[in-house]
Amino acid sequence: MKVAKFGGSSLADANQFKKVAEIIKNDPERKFIVVSAPGKRHAHDFKITDLLIELGKSFMNNEKYKSYYITITDRFSQIVAELGLDNSLYEDIKTTIDNVMNSELPEEEKLNSFKAIGEDSSAKILSAYLQKIGLIASYVNPKEAGILLKNDRFGAQLLPESLERINELHKKEGISVIPGFFGFTKNGSIATFSRGGSDITGSIIAAGVKASLYENFTDVDSVYSVNPNIVENPKEISVLTYREMRELSYAGFSVFHDEALIPAFEAGIPVCIKNTNNPSASGTMIVAEKEDDEKRVVGIASDTGFSSIYISKYLMNRELGFGRKLFQILEEEEVSFEHAPSGIDDMTIIIRDSQLSNNKQERIVERFKEELEADTVSVHHNLALIMVVGEGMKETIGLAQTATAALGEAKVNIEMINQGSSEVSLMFGIKANDLHRAIRSLYKAFFEANGQ
Repeated sequence: MKVAKFGGSSLADANQFKKVAEIIKNDPERKFIVVSAPGKRHAHDFKITDLLIELGKSFMNNEKYKSYYITITDRFSQIVAELGLDNSLYEDIKTTIDNVMNSELPEEEKLNSFKAIGEDSSAKILSAYLQKIGLIASYVNPKEAGILLKNDRFGAQLLPESLERINELHKKEGISVIPGFFGFTKNGSIATFSRGGSDITGSIIAAGVKASLYENFTDVDSVYSVNPNIVENPKEISVLTYREMRELSYAGFSVFHDEALIPAFEAGIPVCIKNTNNPSASGTMIVAEKEDDEKRVVGIASDTGFSSIYISKYLMNRELGFGRKLFQILEEEEVSFEHAPSGIDDMTIIIRDSQLSNNKQERIVERFKEELEADTVSVHHNLALIMVVGEGMKETIGLAQTATAALGEAKVNIEMINQGSSEVSLMFGIKANDLHRAIRSLYKAFFEANGQ
């Protein structure tokens, strides 16, 4: 029994809905289906969720919103009509949008309600189309499915009792089609995961129903060893471990949201990445453990949008409580950190730019100087992080040397290097404008020079 999740590109238009329906029809084990909102039909198109967010913000701020409303409703009208479904389904979706607009909900809950419309509508449309082609299928609202959440400023979090409730879905006949991305709090309010959250829903449903496999359908045949926008025709990865995939997704791989696999990982459920447009391709399997081989490096991931705060203080290593006081300041300023490599007299804190407004940055620097009595505090922007990822890298002799030599050959200066206790990744900090040159050189060193 499988859980299959279909992303936005898989549901971008009526033709894609038909492909998804055939995939479901061709495997009776696909009993639980999780869907995203319709995505882009082409490069210059818009994702429905983005349009819904703009509609919500514009409407609540008394700004012009009708163009967003018309674009969204026209898109759903077209999908419903081209699938040959009853127009009452479109009217139901339109009424849902109107009801959210006219509701008296608090601002945050109202915006969450706008965000949820895309996935909710996809689930209603797909379940109706599955019924039309002769399958027993039903739309299952996340509240009915048992997805109970608590709000968190980084995105909603699942309540522990949810998994037992989700397991009750086994009692439903036929195929259950469930909207991704959102659930409900105990008081009945809509709560949304962070962006990419439909992947999280799929993983949660897989864990809850104890699936034999969680299939995640997207628009690529597999996970690639490096971003194909940077390296042409990169090697495909056939098997990954959960830890490798988490490291890769954290560092910029767009296939998965970085926390999406946690429920499946905790339940020991294998995951397969597959292509809606080429479902016969074997895809990439993500498993708890894999057979050991000599190819330690499976992928190279990267991301931009980071800054570093450098703190220097003589004999920092001997000062009791220095680290505690430093991280307490960050906590009080509501800033989380990504990495914190340190030396005897200095430490570097890596933070995402999105967390550092000008006022907050100035305040943190001032507090570090005053409360930590630091000799030097400096901030450096425009950083990119690169992750060289693979199980067992820590025990592999010469791997760091290969990486640093490749960066040197590309004339890329290493601002920072960090492996620490990780056995799965080696991280480099470099200037963002050197990123593509660095990635190409690393790919050549690990995937071409060694014949991997």
